[in-house]
Amino acid sequence: MPTLDDILEHVGEFDRFQKQTFFILCFLSASFTPVYVGVVFFGFTPEHRCSSPGVAELSQRCGWSLEEQLNHTVPEWDGHGASFSSRCRRYEVDWNTTGISCTDPLGSLVGTGSTVPRGPCRDGWVYDSPGSSLVTEFDLVCEDSWKLDLFQSAVNAGFFIGSINIGYIADRFGRKFCLLTTIVANIVCGILLVFVPSYLWIVIIRFLQGLVSKGCWTAGYILVTEVVGPQYRRTVGILYQAAFSVGLLVFDAIAYTIPHWRWLQLTVTLPTCFLLLYYWCLPESPRWLISQGKNDKAMKIVSDIAKKNQKKMPSHFKDIKFEEDDCGKQNPSLMDLFRTPQIRKNTLILMYSWFTSSVLYQGLIMHMGMAAENMYLDFLYSALVEFPAAFIIIVTIDRVGRRYPWALSNLVAGAACLATALIPEDLHWLKVITACIGRMGITMAFEMVCFVNTELYPTYIRNLGVMVCSSLCDVGGVIVPFIVYRLVEIWHELPLIVFTVLGVIAGGLVLLLPETKGRVLPETVEDVENFHRQSAPKANKIYLQVQGSEGARG
Repeated sequence: MPTLDDILEHVGEFDRFQKQTFFILCFLSASFTPVYVGVVFFGFTPEHRCSSPGVAELSQRCGWSLEEQLNHTVPEWDGHGASFSSRCRRYEVDWNTTGISCTDPLGSLVGTGSTVPRGPCRDGWVYDSPGSSLVTEFDLVCEDSWKLDLFQSAVNAGFFIGSINIGYIADRFGRKFCLLTTIVANIVCGILLVFVPSYLWIVIIRFLQGLVSKGCWTAGYILVTEVVGPQYRRTVGILYQAAFSVGLLVFDAIAYTIPHWRWLQLTVTLPTCFLLLYYWCLPESPRWLISQGKNDKAMKIVSDIAKKNQKKMPSHFKDIKFEEDDCGKQNPSLMDLFRTPQIRKNTLILMYSWFTSSVLYQGLIMHMGMAAENMYLDFLYSALVEFPAAFIIIVTIDRVGRRYPWALSNLVAGAACLATALIPEDLHWLKVITACIGRMGITMAFEMVCFVNTELYPTYIRNLGVMVCSSLCDVGGVIVPFIVYRLVEIWHELPLIVFTVLGVIAGGLVLLLPETKGRVLPETVEDVENFHRQSAPKANKIYLQVQGSEGARG
């Protein structure tokens, strides 16, 4: 009995129809960028200091340069304003007092040799930035700097909760319905972010945006891989993720042009309205239709594929009947992921790998944004290295295998983080190069864990295994803002040391997983437990039973 993949061999596995579907879904993948890494530009923290009434007037009267003004009026100013005191404390003196000396203003106010009292920034801050961000609008600095962490953690918490619910919608109501509804919700949330006036509402809407946006991206990933033949599926999945990298470049260019975060948010949201044209441009997944017993609709789409690809579908495929081989069907449970030794080991290592990939990927983006001499250029350089990462994966996974490139990419990422931390600040160009190498390494690890995860579980718990393990990615996303933004206050390179430890451990653990190159997807628990065997039983398939004049086999 033929499968849908058998039919695609005749009507085209990756021909004109699939290429068109892939191309238009790449716009969806690219549009996910501002949601996932938008905090770099939306939450940019410029150099800042306390606003002190009377300082500007005194500076004008004395004819000070800006540097002289800062040296006289800002605590512990060292020319860079990098200390906590220079950013978050001010002298408790009245700068409007008459008779202040222009050569020693503090001495004339409190007496030479006396300790000048300091206090918090009661009158706000002065930001050295021509644009605006969440930080400058809501003063998310000093004692309130944790609120920026919460802004990014909220969207990752939304990813965590939403991926489960959106996955159910995609399986219950279809890929196309899920895609369109989440696009609408994402547009609404994106526009609301532009206009809501309070920080609290911004965090709430950011959370709601997380609920739908990752599920939207995932629904596109599922759809694009379900309309192509099996030999193109992995490559198309990797290239779909590469479209996200293209989105990084476009987002960087737009952010450079528009340095005001609300206008930037509006600019990246409005074009996504064109994604609603997917209603007319995209098909429903024929695999999902078959799984729901909607054979006629599935075959109509298959006929459209054949017509678009200018192929003729064989006559014996035109009338089909759905049949699913469900003998020995099992109901999966969470405990099945930990019940047997090999599956338990796979689960724990994969969970850690998802967590580490998320922490290092997002963490390096955030840290480079904070350390950058030119935020836009450094972001550009680090985004460009994602393209060779995708190319290396495509070239190596079927030649070298999964395990060694995966382990090496984690080790390279960890080693690059350590090197970046140890390189002196005056060699900024070298720090950027090593950080970009780390970014390339963790990008490879992130993309590899996506498809290796599916190859290490038997059929009946494969979806559950991917869902549970990948949820640690979102847990990492919730934690990483606090790792980056809090630890830099202790030592600017401390987050990189944490990333080094996480990456090196991940590289070592990956070597404990079995190699899946050239292996048939495991069907049973026994197949996974005995993965040293060179072959596995025939995988469970969805069959398309041919209805002909001679009858059909049951």
